Amino acid sequence: MSEITIYHNPQCGTSRNTLGLIRNSGEEPTVIEYLNNPPDRDTLVGLINAMGTGVRALLRIKGTPYEELGLADLELSDDQLIDAMMAHPILINRPVVVTPLGTRLCRPSEAVLDILPKAQRGGFIKEDGQVVVDEQGRRVTP
Repeated sequence: MSEITIYHNPQCGTSRNTLGLIRNSGEEPTVIEYLNNPPDRDTLVGLINAMGTGVRALLRIKGTPYEELGLADLELSDDQLIDAMMAHPILINRPVVVTPLGTRLCRPSEAVLDILPKAQRGGFIKEDGQVVVDEQGRRVTP
């Protein structure tokens, strides 16, 4: 079993690029398509705690019922926000990657490079044409 897990949405370019970067390191992660197989409450809370970013940092706004549900209300508790994510998994921002080196919301996708145990094995170009890793496996900074 892989030591790397990605909570993935195959319809998301950032998620696809992140998965590509993981595979470019020679790892085949456990892929959880979280819209079809959402994390249970304990797992979701564990991911949030492991990231150390707070609940709101994991909330996705674009293309979700965020506004209709009134989730911008700063009076809402973390438990209420988690309840909303449990009821509507599309509210969980992606991709979240778990490795032995940490847990991170990988936006942008190259954020995954900081938590991958193995180096990149070659070049990687994102779907939009941006070179992220050169042919020698070195991160390219914009």
